[in-house]
Amino acid sequence: MAGSLSGLRVAFLVAGEGVEQVELTRPWQAVEQAGGRPELVSVSSGSVRAFHHLDKADTFPVDRIVTDADVADYAGLVLPGGVANPDALRRVPEAVRFVAEFFADQKPVAAICHAPWTLIEADVVRGRRMTSYPSLATDLRNAGAEWTDEPVVVDSGLVTSRNPDDLDAFCAKTVEEMAEGRHRSQARGAPSSGTG
Repeated sequence: MAGSLSGLRVAFLVAGEGVEQVELTRPWQAVEQAGGRPELVSVSSGSVRAFHHLDKADTFPVDRIVTDADVADYAGLVLPGGVANPDALRRVPEAVRFVAEFFADQKPVAAICHAPWTLIEADVVRGRRMTSYPSLATDLRNAGAEWTDEPVVVDSGLVTSRNPDDLDAFCAKTVEEMAEGRHRSQARGAPSSGTG
């Protein structure tokens, strides 16, 4: 895996339940192996319940609630998928604002599977080349993105992938983009209310 994240903090934003476990744990391990410090950010304190598709899986302790998290503290953001997880996140204004601020601050963001739903809600996909779980293709196109069916797509600091089968490519590109740091064109579609 290219790039070092030595000592850099990376936020993993998830809802209280419904995150696809492997889409949380594999990128988390990749960040750790690159020397980074992943932190689990959620909408409430305590723990989050992950799933294996529709079956309950493990719980993971929350490091910080989104209302107490500051984008300035992180080198990048990872948005794991699962159907219920991003659907819940996109209904929490503080979570949507947190996502949008990464774009406004020109920091890398990596989203897999259904996670681009939260990106649509944050209004940051217009003009971006992306992939996702195939059922989101119409949603992304309607929001102004150029959708393509590829294992991983990188567009100026935005990394997207389709599903758990793409995790090797997703993890490698996530680490690579975060190691590169800020991407000026990342802010091109960000709402003007971000941190700048």
